Amino acid sequence: MTVIKGSFPAGANPRATENRLPAPATPRPATPSPAAPPLPQARHWSFWFRALLRFTDTFVILAAVAIAQIVRFGVQGGPVYPIPNILGYTAVSVFLVLAWSASLALLGARDVRIIGTGGEEYQRIIQSTLMVFGLVAIIALLLRLEIARGYLAIALPLGLLGLLSSRWLARRWLSSARAHGHCSTTVIVLGGGQAALEMMTGFRRQPALGYRVAGVCIPDYEGPVDQRITVHGESIPILGDQDTVIEAVRATRANTVAVTATEQIGPQRLRDLAWQLQEHGVDLVVHPGVIDVAGPRLKIRPVAGMPLLHVEEPQYEGATRIKKALFDRCGALAALMLFAPVMIVVALAIKLHDRGPVFYRQVRVGKSGEELRMWKFRSMVPHADTLLDEARAACGKEDDTFFKAENDPRITPIGRFIRRTSIDELPQLFNVLRGEMSLVGPRPLVKGEGEHIPGYVERRILVRPGMTGLWQVSGRSGLSDDDRVRLDLSYVENWSMMQDIVIMWRTVRTVINGDGAY
Repeated sequence: MTVIKGSFPAGANPRATENRLPAPATPRPATPSPAAPPLPQARHWSFWFRALLRFTDTFVILAAVAIAQIVRFGVQGGPVYPIPNILGYTAVSVFLVLAWSASLALLGARDVRIIGTGGEEYQRIIQSTLMVFGLVAIIALLLRLEIARGYLAIALPLGLLGLLSSRWLARRWLSSARAHGHCSTTVIVLGGGQAALEMMTGFRRQPALGYRVAGVCIPDYEGPVDQRITVHGESIPILGDQDTVIEAVRATRANTVAVTATEQIGPQRLRDLAWQLQEHGVDLVVHPGVIDVAGPRLKIRPVAGMPLLHVEEPQYEGATRIKKALFDRCGALAALMLFAPVMIVVALAIKLHDRGPVFYRQVRVGKSGEELRMWKFRSMVPHADTLLDEARAACGKEDDTFFKAENDPRITPIGRFIRRTSIDELPQLFNVLRGEMSLVGPRPLVKGEGEHIPGYVERRILVRPGMTGLWQVSGRSGLSDDDRVRLDLSYVENWSMMQDIVIMWRTVRTVINGDGAY
C-alpha cells in the first residue's frame, strides 16, 4: 500500500489537454430504478439526538409558558376577555405550547444538516419564536381577544432564551462527541488536485463540525485502488473515479458526497449523480471553489438559465462603520467599569515585582496603515524588545513570521499569569475608546510583520485591529503562521456584527478554559 502525503499520485491526475477544451464526455443518464435498495447509512445517531432536542425544546417551552402564567395570573390562570367563560389562559398556554413546538418543526430547527454547526440553527429558533407570537397577535386582533401583554412579555424572552441555551449546551456536547470520532457525517470527496485536498484539510482541521472523510474519488483516476493519501495525519483511501461513486458510498456507508470544482464533472454528469444519490437518500454538496467567503456574501442569481454564484463585496464603510464604532465604544466603556478593580491590582503587582514600568507600549499598524501605540500590561522584563533575537534563537523560532513561544525567557512570573488569563490585554480598552482599535478584529501587527505575504497586509488594514479575534478563539498562541494568516483574512472578508458578538462570547469561554494561552 502506498501512502502519499499532501498530494495526489501521478495516476490520479486528470488527462491534460493543452490550449484546447477537452472533448465533451458522453453523458450517461441515470435511469431511476424503483427496485434500487437504499444504501445502509451511518447516521443513526441523528435519530436519538433529534429526539433529545424535541424533548428539551418541549420542556423549555412548557416551562416558559407555565412560569409566565403563574407569575402573571397564579396557578389557576385567568379569563381572556371578552369571553371569560369560554377561554382561559390555560387554554392559551396549551395553544402556545403546541404552536411553538409545531413552528420549530415546520422551520426545520432540528434538521440534521444544521444542528451543531453555524448560526442557522439559532436563526430558525428565533424565526419560529417570532412567527408564533406574530400568529398570536393576529388571532387576538381578529377575535378581539385581550391577551395580557405581561404574560407574553414573560413567555417570549424566557422561552427564547431557554431554547437558545439548551441548544448551546447540546451543541457543546455534540462538538465534544464529534471531536472524539462519534456522531459524524461520513463523506466521500469527489474531485482532484488542490481543490479536493483543501476540502479534506478543512474537514480535518475542524473535527468538531462532524465531517469524517471515508475516501476520495478522483476523476479519470488510473492508479491502483489500494493507494492512499495522508491529510492532517489521517490516511484516506482512493476509492476510484467519478463512475464508482455509488459503489464507494455503498462500501463506506457514507451519507454525503462532496464535489469539488473539476472539469471532468460537467452539469449533466452532476445532475445524473444527484439523481442516483437521491434514490438512495444520500446528500450531495458542491464546493463552488470560493475560499473563505461566508454565506451572507454569497447570492445565487439565475442568468440565462444558469445559477450564478454572486460574491458580494465586503462592507466596511457607511452605516456599517458607524454601527461597529458605537458597539466598540459602548463595550469598551462598560468593560473598563467592570474590570477597573482588577486592573488596579495588576498594576500594583507589576510595579512591586521589579519596580519597572507598569505598561508596555509598542507601535503597531492600524487601519489604513496608520501607526498606533498599543497599550498592554507589561508581562516581560524591561527592554524585552532588545532581547527579541536572543529569545527567537533560544526557542528555535528564528524564521517564524509571528513569534510566540511558550518558553520565552523574557516573560516574568506575573506576566505568565496575566498572559494566560489575557489580563495583559485590558489596557487596550483605552485604544478602543480612542478609536484606534476595535473590540474584535485582526491582531495589530508589528511594523514590517507579514509584509512578505502577498496581499496580506493590504487586506487586513481595511479594518481596525482588535483586542480579540479569530486568532484568540481558534487556538490563540498555539496556531501556525498559515492558520493565523487564514483566520485574519477570513475575518476581514466576512465581517459582521453577529460574528463579532459570537467571537466575544467564544473569547470569554476560551479565556476561562485557558486554551492555547502562553
